[in-house]
Amino acid sequence: MDTLRFDHSVYTVKEAEFQGRKIRYRAFEDLVYVRKPVDPEYQRMNLYVPEIYYEEPEKARFTLKTAPIFFPNSVGGYMPGLPQEPGATFTGIMNGAFYALEQGFVVAAPGARGRGLTDADGRFTGMAPACLVDLKAAVRYLRYNRDRIPGDTEKIISNGTSAGGALSALLGTTGNHKDYEPYLEQLGAARERDDIFAASCYCPITNLEHGDMAYEWEFCGLDAYYFRDQPEGRLTDRQKELSVMEKELFPGYLNSLGLCDGTGKALSLNEDGTGSFRDYITSLVERAAEKEMEKGNEIGEHSWLNAEGEEVRLTDWDGYVRFRTRMKPAPAFDDVEMKTPENELFGTETTSRRHFTEFSFRHSEAEGEMAESDQIRMMNPMNYIGDGSSDMCRYFRIRHGTVDRDTSLAISAILALSLKEAGAKVDYALPWGKPHSGDYDLEELFGWIGNLAE
Repeated sequence: MDTLRFDHSVYTVKEAEFQGRKIRYRAFEDLVYVRKPVDPEYQRMNLYVPEIYYEEPEKARFTLKTAPIFFPNSVGGYMPGLPQEPGATFTGIMNGAFYALEQGFVVAAPGARGRGLTDADGRFTGMAPACLVDLKAAVRYLRYNRDRIPGDTEKIISNGTSAGGALSALLGTTGNHKDYEPYLEQLGAARERDDIFAASCYCPITNLEHGDMAYEWEFCGLDAYYFRDQPEGRLTDRQKELSVMEKELFPGYLNSLGLCDGTGKALSLNEDGTGSFRDYITSLVERAAEKEMEKGNEIGEHSWLNAEGEEVRLTDWDGYVRFRTRMKPAPAFDDVEMKTPENELFGTETTSRRHFTEFSFRHSEAEGEMAESDQIRMMNPMNYIGDGSSDMCRYFRIRHGTVDRDTSLAISAILALSLKEAGAKVDYALPWGKPHSGDYDLEELFGWIGNLAE
């Protein structure tokens, strides 16, 4: 028996409602997408199809075979994620799965393993690159069943937020790369392609090897930090020292990338962190405010922002950063005490946490081990952009809110600019006033998808 063969006769017709909007869809659920699952609770996928394709196909936007496949993951903080169901996000707004079905898209919602998972023997099973490998296996399952499954398997659009946004970027940049093949073979994934059509990435927590230095380029000098609803924290004297050291490293990394803006102007940083790259980020914030005003919305009065007519100028970068506030101590991602989610992501079957930057490994206060370079490499899309061994998708949409401080604004900008340099079509913006979140502009997102897919 072929356990990966999709059975279109096993389904349930369901209905869902969100704030008065109703959808009716056919649910093919608990599709285990690998032959040898490590954790079937997470290595499964739900497939949802608008019922109109079966009841009144003549009225449908697409057909059963031409409908694009929306592929949302629910990974956050690199924790394991269950298959997304049509409904609301954790912030209470409509999620992408609901909106996609309403718009006539097929939804393939995969679960994926993540940090902290253990098997019956106590071995860790969700360390990197498990979360990405699982998503790749789910894509392969869809392609393996291309002649049996609803939807166009050549138009798979990934979507994710935070760590899920990073995974969406990785899916878009690492298609069919040999680095992941041994892991896929071990799971019994289908021998198929895992490249995708387009990637939607909300506030991607990515480029982790350089996330700490980017964070301190932006937030060095702010000693107080505010982590969600916890009481105010204060950097220790040692953390202040590490912050300065990390900040000093960032210009060298940024300049090594040879980035250019849309006009061909080189983007760089001076030793003190100023320069054309910072000016570029500033221009994105200004554009965000102008777009908000064009919508007829107030942007508020800020000492660091000057709005005259329809033109906005960010006049005080440091004031803007103070307004955003620091969220994390230093280092933000590779903690010298190995207490962050990312430290856990780079563990092994028997070691729960490890370092993944040379900086924190050298300054470790926990006698921590260093993760292998291959494991680190496989979790960073920057390592695969322009890689001749990877089938990168052509279309990316990246959003990073102007008050999101979970990672530096520099990280998403570097990703977007690098993708453009490699020939991708990138829709990148910093939405005004948006914190660390996703699915907040579904009409715009699906307008973008629709323009690509139709």
